[in-house]
Amino acid sequence: MLKPATVLILALSLQLNFGGVICSQEATLNKKPNIIFLLTDDQSTITMGCYGNDKVRTPNLDQLATDGVIFDRHYVTTAICMASRANIFTGLYEFRTGCNFNKGNLTRELWQTSYPMRFKQAGYRTAFAGKFGIQIEGEKQLPSQDFDLWGGGPGQTNYVTARNPAMKKYAQTHPHSTLAYAAFSKDFIEQSVNAKVPFCLSISFKASHRPVQPDPKFDSVYQDTIFQKPKNYGRENGLHLAEQSKTGRQYPRFEEWGYSDDYVNVMRKYNQQIFGVDVAVGEIRAALKSQGVENNTVIIFTSDNGFLCGSHGYGSKVIPYDESTRVPLIIFDPRHPSSGKQIRCDSLTGSIDLSPTMLDLAGLPDPENIDGVSLAPLLETPTKPVRESLALMNFWGPRTAHSFGVVTNSWKYLYWYSQESDMLATEELFDMNQDSNELTNAANDDSNLEALNKMRNLYDQHLYEINEKAIRPSYRKYKDLFDRKQTWESKKAILNQ
Repeated sequence: MLKPATVLILALSLQLNFGGVICSQEATLNKKPNIIFLLTDDQSTITMGCYGNDKVRTPNLDQLATDGVIFDRHYVTTAICMASRANIFTGLYEFRTGCNFNKGNLTRELWQTSYPMRFKQAGYRTAFAGKFGIQIEGEKQLPSQDFDLWGGGPGQTNYVTARNPAMKKYAQTHPHSTLAYAAFSKDFIEQSVNAKVPFCLSISFKASHRPVQPDPKFDSVYQDTIFQKPKNYGRENGLHLAEQSKTGRQYPRFEEWGYSDDYVNVMRKYNQQIFGVDVAVGEIRAALKSQGVENNTVIIFTSDNGFLCGSHGYGSKVIPYDESTRVPLIIFDPRHPSSGKQIRCDSLTGSIDLSPTMLDLAGLPDPENIDGVSLAPLLETPTKPVRESLALMNFWGPRTAHSFGVVTNSWKYLYWYSQESDMLATEELFDMNQDSNELTNAANDDSNLEALNKMRNLYDQHLYEINEKAIRPSYRKYKDLFDRKQTWESKKAILNQ
């Protein structure tokens, strides 16, 4: 039997130890998480094993998906680099950023509201490397001064590391830029840990954007792989689609870029570029583990737009069919109970939701007056909808190929206004549950009239917002151009102004 003094000592010891555990847990819960945002370029969902392609090798991305939550209905709202990146930075639709090729640059005022600036203002160390993709209005240089570590570049940047001035220090050991960005990440993570400051790291890979220049060290990865064509491959599966969609550059690129007669080799190189990204992601996660911060670092992986890869007889992106607008999204928060449970989410989400999501996961104030919503609730309840609909738009390129639309969890509705060259204004309706390959225009079937009218109403609501919220007067004309009820004569008058 223990003596009273011994019992007292043990009790005090247990109380101290238990109290220490509570303090340790409270310190962990109250500690700001690190944020890593990984963005690829022109990446289709068919490039990843976790999205159902058993021909590709993406072990690190698949592991990230297993550890986190994978989103199956994630859309970019404008499927082209510059506009999409502005959407991601700010949580705003294109007509509210005013940022796209031939439209305008992002204002400094809006840049101040971007997620990197909000993290900086909250005391985080911030870093950016890769293709920045936008320009700040009135500023000749990219905003390198707004980051603690800078490895970004203008334009499309280059796959050759040495040709990216901010990344030259990595050129000798990592001549291909994809793995150079992993080396940059390792340095920044180590510096931030040593400084004992939470960090927000943004890596914008050039891959898999053209020109096709995969890292030659991975040449053997797919040398014998035979990639299968998608069910909606080829011109024969695009006959039912709007004639307007065939007037942009994406139509001839089906042949120009080899999808029509060299599909397997084209897809080998395309997927080889993503394999390099997969290796880089593995190295970044290894760096987190070696620095002891893997359990307090949120990782988000996505792409700025998808890629058509021969679907419906198109190449490239821009037009709002699913291969162009639906992209991968993985969110891994190691602090969350969802971690490691192999959760898939089929709730509708969009690129405008990423900025508020990052801020929410970091416990920072909700941004006001934006279009995006936080996706954090979906980590808890992946079947809970966070939005009813999302607008899809293209105001770039030949005006005949301009489109506006809306997607929900069940339907996608697109409207093509142009009636030039004897084309007819066209409505398209796709049943996203029964026809995810968009092989049938359901707008032509009277049995879908109820769904068509519902989608028209949602479309009209989103269209009205252009007139109310557009940052530049040049965008307001689209409210009238895409008005389903206005005549072509009145629209021609607008175009001739």
